Amino acid sequence: MLRLPYTRYEKLYVYHLDATELPPLKDPDLIGNWVEDGNPILFFHRPKEKLIEELCRRHGCRLIYQADLDYTDWEAGQRIEPFTINGITVAPCWDKQGAEIVLDPSVIFGSGFHPSTRLCMETLIDYCRKEKSGLDSMLDLGAGTGLLSVTGAHLGFDRITAIDNNPLACEVAAKNVALNGYEKRIEVRCSDLRAEPPATEVDLVVANLYPALLAGIFEHHSFWQAKLYMFAGFIPSMEEELLAALPDRIRMIERKRSERWCLWVLQPISEMPDQQKGATPNGSPL
Repeated sequence: MLRLPYTRYEKLYVYHLDATELPPLKDPDLIGNWVEDGNPILFFHRPKEKLIEELCRRHGCRLIYQADLDYTDWEAGQRIEPFTINGITVAPCWDKQGAEIVLDPSVIFGSGFHPSTRLCMETLIDYCRKEKSGLDSMLDLGAGTGLLSVTGAHLGFDRITAIDNNPLACEVAAKNVALNGYEKRIEVRCSDLRAEPPATEVDLVVANLYPALLAGIFEHHSFWQAKLYMFAGFIPSMEEELLAALPDRIRMIERKRSERWCLWVLQPISEMPDQQKGATPNGSPL
C-alpha cells in the first residue's frame, strides 16, 4: 500500500519467491507482500534485484519469476479514477476531491474496477435503501480492499466484520477503514474461510469469492444464521454446481448479472415473508 514519499502507483516491480516464510521487510519502496499458496510475492515501486538476491541467499530460496509493469496493466488496463455507483462516488486516495469513499486500491482485488465488485456494491446500496434501517450488522467475506465494508458503514451499518485470508489484503482494508473514519464500526480480521467458517449471526453476509470456496462454505449448517446473503464471484456456467450445494431451506430472491458475472441474493425460508417463500431465481431459468 502507499507510504510516503509515494502518493500514487506508477510502476510495479514484482518478485515471486519460493520461500515459505520471510521476515517483515522495511524497505521504503515496498508496496506489500502478497502470500500465494504459502509463497511470497513482493511488490515494489522500484527495481530490487540486489535485495531479492540477498533474500534468496539468506533464506535459501529462489526467484520463481519477476516482472515489471505499469500499474494500469495490473488493473487489466483500466485507468484508476473516481467512479460513481447509485449516487456514491469512490475515488483513489490521490484523486479524492468530492468523493464519499476514499480508497487505496494497492495491488489487492476488490477495488471496484471489476464487474463482480461493482455488482456487489450496487446491490448492497439497493438493499440498504430498500430495507431502510432494517440492516445493521454485516459480514464481508473476501473483503479485499475493504470497499464493500466501507460502503456498508457509509450506508449506516453499525457493526461490520471484514474477513480475508491474505495478510496484505487485511493490511490494505484496515488502512481504507481508517481513511474513511470507520475504525469503530469495522473490524478487519485475517482468517482462512476453508479452515474456519465464520459465525453468521448478522443481518447481512456479502461474499465475493471463487465458486469452490463458496460451495465449501455452503456445506456448513452454522453458516446459514444470517437474515440475508449476497454471493458473487462466479459466471453462469458455474451456477448449477453452486445451486446443488445450497441447503433446501435457502431460497433465491434475486439473481443479477453484469457482463458475464452473476450475483445471488438469498434468504433462509424462516426469514422470508410468506408471499416470497418458494421464490425462484430472478430472470431467465439457469
